[in-house]
Amino acid sequence: MTAPDLILALDQGTTSSRAIAFGRDGRPVASAQQPFEQTFPSPGHVTHDPEAIWGSQLAVAREVVERVGGPERIAALGITNQRETTIVWDRATGAPVADAIVWQSRITAPACERLRAAGLEPRFRERTGLPLDAYFSGPKIAHILDAEPDLRARAERGELAFGTVDAFLAWRLTGGRVHATDVSNASRTLLFDIGRLAWDEQLLGHVGVPRAVLPEVVASSGVVGETDASIFGLPIPIAALAGDQQAATFGQACFRPGEAKVTYGTGAFLLLNVGDMPVASRNRLLTTVLWQLGPGGPVAYALEGSVFVAGAAVQWLRDGLRAFETSSDVERLAAGVEDTGGVVVVPAFTGLGAPYWDPDARGAVFGITRGTGLAEIARATLDGIAQQVADVVEAMAADTGRPLAALRADGGAAANNSLMQFQADLLDVPVERPMVTETTALGAAYLAGLAVGLWRDTAELEANWALDRRFEPAMARAQRAALRRTWARAVERVRGWASE
Repeated sequence: MTAPDLILALDQGTTSSRAIAFGRDGRPVASAQQPFEQTFPSPGHVTHDPEAIWGSQLAVAREVVERVGGPERIAALGITNQRETTIVWDRATGAPVADAIVWQSRITAPACERLRAAGLEPRFRERTGLPLDAYFSGPKIAHILDAEPDLRARAERGELAFGTVDAFLAWRLTGGRVHATDVSNASRTLLFDIGRLAWDEQLLGHVGVPRAVLPEVVASSGVVGETDASIFGLPIPIAALAGDQQAATFGQACFRPGEAKVTYGTGAFLLLNVGDMPVASRNRLLTTVLWQLGPGGPVAYALEGSVFVAGAAVQWLRDGLRAFETSSDVERLAAGVEDTGGVVVVPAFTGLGAPYWDPDARGAVFGITRGTGLAEIARATLDGIAQQVADVVEAMAADTGRPLAALRADGGAAANNSLMQFQADLLDVPVERPMVTETTALGAAYLAGLAVGLWRDTAELEANWALDRRFEPAMARAQRAALRRTWARAVERVRGWASE
């Protein structure tokens, strides 16, 4: 029998579920992807059907296992996930008690505001590294438990379980034998002390989350259990759990302090490795756990800037304005004009993330004239994505006291050459795109492979990283400054728009 030589990564995202099998060289061998529906029950509120998450993820995982020749080829499985999306399920049946509340949802903004009004934000920031914002999963748990009369009592009796998507998938894959999340996902709940690496009883009380619903917190790299034999035909070790952005940072080989990556997905997420001690942000960035390599092993931390809407803005052009058929067409449409014609798009559809943290901001298009067409709006939308990333990079430089040397880019929009060039121009920093841009799944595979010995150490992983293209900044300083000033004016106008 051939020895297992592949790692299966399950990459459960906001709009689709993916599975990719990677070889020892870090290159994909087989992949499959399946979209699933997002629902919008009210303005600013976003939900998923947990069964659609599970069904789509299971289907693509089985497809990839079959395509590589069966489970005998798979040495281990790693899970990476949309991080703050929140699921509560019945421990006895495994059935969700409500739809998942997606990370984008602003439904818990009033609950966060009540905690802020009570003067508790400094306490949360000190222990969790996070601001009080609807983005994070802890208040979402309380919202689900309070939505029906008996759910909170059942949770307190230990009948219900909470998990971010990694924990839900691990539970389902193991037939309910494993209820665990890793340190990176736990650090996104507003309930986890990132210094002690433990759930915080006082914060649980403030948010209103019973301790009995919480999963065990484990290392990002390490075997936590095996898949039930009925899933793939043979048990496969589950050897990694990691939030998608932390996994992408690992896949980009940002192993040293000062190295950073940006992932352009539904949102845009920039993480800067700051080493083995958390760094408090003075500029409204997040301090978060990057990963832990093995039980009791070394922990790395990051500063993070989360942009809520990036690829979702291109989807708005496609589905809302019907500007083109497929998202990849945006580059061709935007390239049809010299510039935006003075148009600025601020894609704050679900509020503004870092460094603003304004849930009441809303999207806007400025500078429209009779000469404005879809091409100008498309180009301005891409520019708006890059401008939001520039806001985060500036905040990071202010926090650390040093500019970035380079920025590694991945995710769907990293394939857009004009966006990557504009990003480099706007930052005045080289942007590096790797050969393998599916770095989220790759990071989960690397974390799992390290746990089962397919790779020896991070030096071996670093040697796998290969450059596809480096975008060098070429914009004049005066032009860059003018674009940044205009963007700042536009952002100021959308701030607080939805507040009464």
